[in-house]
Amino acid sequence: MAEAKGTLGPRRAEALAGTLLALPAFILMWLMLLGPAVAVGLLSLTDWNFGEPQIRFAGLENYAEMWGDRVFWISLRNTVIYVGVSVPATVLLGLLAAIAIESVGPLKGFYRAAYFLPVASTLLAMALVWEFMFHPSVGFVNQVFRALGLPTADWLQNPDTALFALAAIGVWQNLGLAMVLFMAGLKAIPPDLYEALAMDGADGAWERFRRVTWPMLGPALVFVVAITAIRSFQVFDTVQVLTEGGPSKSTEVLLFTMVQQGFTFLRSAYGAAITMVFLLLTLAITLAQTVLLDRRAHYG
Repeated sequence: MAEAKGTLGPRRAEALAGTLLALPAFILMWLMLLGPAVAVGLLSLTDWNFGEPQIRFAGLENYAEMWGDRVFWISLRNTVIYVGVSVPATVLLGLLAAIAIESVGPLKGFYRAAYFLPVASTLLAMALVWEFMFHPSVGFVNQVFRALGLPTADWLQNPDTALFALAAIGVWQNLGLAMVLFMAGLKAIPPDLYEALAMDGADGAWERFRRVTWPMLGPALVFVVAITAIRSFQVFDTVQVLTEGGPSKSTEVLLFTMVQQGFTFLRSAYGAAITMVFLLLTLAITLAQTVLLDRRAHYG
């Protein structure tokens, strides 16, 4: 009992010290992240429009209006399609690029910088380059398609292709980040596993990938898919610069609709309601895919 009483004080002191050390970070988290999210949630329950002198509690009226809003459902569908196309393509190409660069000798550093450059570049400036590349007559993409005998299109002005053209730009932008994260995962794989596999007589490239590389990349895969999905849900720059949600709202995504309602039409409360749906949808899908992938990840 004496020893228990003697150790009770230091434990409380240690817990108090930990709380005091974590308090500044907790306060900053509330001020920078959680606080604004709560404020947006409360704003979505009102009828306030930007510039109005009064504010009234409206309950779930904004969410009821959103449920019947055709534009909202179009933007939600476009967002899901964009994420469903860009995320698998980014993960697959990022993995292939990481494996290919790891097998390169002296030019490894050059290829790393070249692939990562789009991540560090300003997308608004690069959007102008992509607008020229997708030009229907002189663009590089259609020039290549003509040389290969494939059909061409006005990629950014055709409702059937505009969203997929933007998804291709998103893959280009996020590919370098996925590659770097996968390369970190490849570096963490113990070489002993490959040596043990070679001793078992299975030293082929496919066997090495299937039995060692892919299972051991589980933690990296979980992180890459989560980060890529979050960045894909946040697509806005290319939509605003290249298509402005058109043609015929074929590229209007949730963030674009939110900005239009909140800042162009000054419907702040309705824009806040769309923001809350966007945040909850992003959180739910990210948690779901993380849990599903984490079950297949090999740690250790």
